[in-house]
Amino acid sequence: MEKLVLSMLMLAACYAIPRDLSGKVFVFPKATSTDHVKLFTSKKEFDAVTVCLKFLTDLKRDIGLFSLATDDYSNDFLLFRRDDMIEVHVRDVSTEFLSLPLTPNTWHSLCSTWHSDNGLAQLWLDGKPSIKRFVSGRTITGKPITILGQEQDSYGGGFDAGQLFVGMISQVHMWDYTLSPVEIKRYVNDGNFTSGNVFNWGALEYEILGKVIVDEEPDM
Repeated sequence: MEKLVLSMLMLAACYAIPRDLSGKVFVFPKATSTDHVKLFTSKKEFDAVTVCLKFLTDLKRDIGLFSLATDDYSNDFLLFRRDDMIEVHVRDVSTEFLSLPLTPNTWHSLCSTWHSDNGLAQLWLDGKPSIKRFVSGRTITGKPITILGQEQDSYGGGFDAGQLFVGMISQVHMWDYTLSPVEIKRYVNDGNFTSGNVFNWGALEYEILGKVIVDEEPDM
């Protein structure tokens, strides 16, 4: 029994060890309502957010790209692709960015910024900025559960098989402030940008649940 407890403690501890995923991708190889990656952070309050990631999928249906939930709000910060648009959700309120060139089987770079001071959100898809839209002027608070590969309809769960992600995700970063356009362009172009201070692909704390594979990054 003592050996089992020790093994469980060691396993839990390894999830808290930051790992450098430079040159790697998360591969989500099959349709399932369970497989996902959970990201860890100690931060519990966000007046502003920037999330950047790169993804490739052959799916045309709805998919959750980045899902941050707290105990009070299942969509406290969510990036969700629906048809040819991206939805940004903050505190369960959403806005839609329309008519985007989301070509299947193509690597896309996606950044989203939001600030509670004015409630405005903006997208940068493949380095091109969208208009700005109002979503919410309320600060995000609470212990977050952040998931890649699924969209949370409840705190840490409530996954919908019709919204799961199949494909590859890479270079995930999150900041607790709005990144400047210059920094976003550096990220998009794999330049010398400031790594995320919430989630950093070069020192990522994560847990894989189910069949998600860390693989070598292909040419983008």
